[in-house]
Amino acid sequence: MAAPTAPEDDGPSLHALLQAAVDGVGGTERSGQVQMAEAVSDAMASERHLLVQAGTGTGKSLAYLVPALHHGERVVIATATLALQSQLVDRDLPRVVRSVAPLLGRTPSYALVKGRANYACLNRVRGGVPDEQGTLVEIAPSSTLGQEVLRIRRWVDQTGTGDRDELVPGVSDRAWSQTSVSARECLGADRCPEGAACFAERARWTARRSDVVVTNHALLAIDALHNRTVLPDHDVLVVDEAHELVARVTGAASAELTASMVERSARFARAPAGAELADPLDEAGVALGLALADVAVGRLDELPASLVAALAAVRDTARAVLSAMVRLVAREGGEGTSETLTGEAADAEPGGGAAFLRRVQALVGQVFDTAERLVIGSDDDVAWLEDRERSGRMLKVAPLSVAALLREKVLADRTVVLTSATLAIGGTFEPVARSIGLDGPAGSERAWTGLDVGSPFDYRRQAMLYVARRLPAPGREGPSPELLAELADLVGAAGGRTLGLFSSRRAAEVAAAYLREHVGTPVLCQGDDGLAELGRRFHEDPTTSLVGTLSLWQGIDVPGTTCQLVVIDRIPFPRPDDPLASARQRAVDDAGGNGFMAVSATHAGLLLAQGSGRLIRTLVDRGVVAVLDPRLATARYRDFLLRSLPPMWRTTDREVAIAALRRLDAEALDPS
Repeated sequence: MAAPTAPEDDGPSLHALLQAAVDGVGGTERSGQVQMAEAVSDAMASERHLLVQAGTGTGKSLAYLVPALHHGERVVIATATLALQSQLVDRDLPRVVRSVAPLLGRTPSYALVKGRANYACLNRVRGGVPDEQGTLVEIAPSSTLGQEVLRIRRWVDQTGTGDRDELVPGVSDRAWSQTSVSARECLGADRCPEGAACFAERARWTARRSDVVVTNHALLAIDALHNRTVLPDHDVLVVDEAHELVARVTGAASAELTASMVERSARFARAPAGAELADPLDEAGVALGLALADVAVGRLDELPASLVAALAAVRDTARAVLSAMVRLVAREGGEGTSETLTGEAADAEPGGGAAFLRRVQALVGQVFDTAERLVIGSDDDVAWLEDRERSGRMLKVAPLSVAALLREKVLADRTVVLTSATLAIGGTFEPVARSIGLDGPAGSERAWTGLDVGSPFDYRRQAMLYVARRLPAPGREGPSPELLAELADLVGAAGGRTLGLFSSRRAAEVAAAYLREHVGTPVLCQGDDGLAELGRRFHEDPTTSLVGTLSLWQGIDVPGTTCQLVVIDRIPFPRPDDPLASARQRAVDDAGGNGFMAVSATHAGLLLAQGSGRLIRTLVDRGVVAVLDPRLATARYRDFLLRSLPPMWRTTDREVAIAALRRLDAEALDPS
């Protein structure tokens, strides 16, 4: 596969390539798509960062794919969701490449790259590396887990990619963990006995020889955190679903620690490192659990002295074990056998060898890194304590901001195009620009441009925004009786056909129960089944309503008469006790800014835009977005939030909204 080559000076024009691509996918050229494609091409040529908002239906994938293929140098495209990743690689890119190849005089190449744990590890599959409990899983026909692992092993002999997403039907996370490794656990291609055939390495080899490389935000974040050593060299990065970037990078830069994690790492390390090193680590884990029991749940502006002491003990004992593991891994030399281990170590990891030792090293290393980070207590970090039903008390630490990281590691030496249907929050690109590091010191980053190419939809004609001004303001006790009654009236007028977006799981469940009692159409609630199955049932029966929480705000696409009413129970501000959001808001206040507007209102504006965007998905869709929170009509920040939404026709008149829904229901029942 040839490396990317620059286009000839007298090559085809961008517009000719775009027209060929549009024809190839059976689409229609749209003015917003043309405008975006030209802006993306200009950004690539001028090395100027671009933020481009392109509404649903614009055809933004083609608007950046065609300039990427025209660019002549490698372009990396990062997406947030597996759905868009699959759409690009399995549908859009094959058709676009076929369409533009005759004009370019060559066939551009493309590749998909994911994190290492997304690929089956041949060394684990064939060598039987133990799991995190230090023992091999029992492969018994009567065991569901065993059957899944056996199916993965059979599939590995047939697959060409080893990509988990190509294993259909899928398997549980526990089963997949028996046959994959993280980057920290990997031996490296040069030392692994299966290195020459490694699926992850083959994917990276293909990517290094491709014109366009598709990846995800998480791997982009890992690449940034590891000084650009994961993705192949490139001078242009396109970030689709860019409204998700800060959250994904924050997640990649966060860490967590529990007493059970420490104790498990000690058990795992006892055989290879010896009891004299593992037992003190285990004792430190017990002490950490006792210290956490005395700490209040929530944000920890300053760690109590007892907790600092417990974390320091974890750090120091983990460091001693880690040093021993590093020496053992070096001694093993990556041969992948247990021949040089003796006694307890050999008994504990049949067939594991260097791979087993690397797995132990990774587990202990994670404990050490997190404990040390918490003990140091950087002003750039936020620490807090959660109490989880399954894992118990958990310490978490996350960066206060990822703007500096993105500015230095993502924006500094390449052109970045960021696109989404929701980037202009409050009618401006500034909030998003600040969050990703585009507001740094003068001269510290490339110049940037913000562009809104609009939408092909006529929102004022197709959609109504109804704000229930007469309802009481939402409280902490959940949906009010007035809200529930209003909800039932709206859903009844719509004949079902409703997507209900709620601020909490409890609120969604209360609303679903009320609707099932007061309306005569089917009601599904998130949690009744998997999201894919709920989405299928919602789509197949237009009279069905579906209610749920955050997963539905951004993750469902149901055009047509199935969804003619989107209900939002309250403005989706972060919870007041959200540790990270509250810390970020306070930091803005301390710097002289308005923390509420910069953090809470911006967060709410983004989610409102995403939620409202579920309604109109095609040129013929029509419907109502009903916000049952009167603050959107009365609060001082209402204009900022309203500017974040599509330009729908607005009303606070309940009867107008009810009448519109009844007309839409009647037309859906009798399209003639």
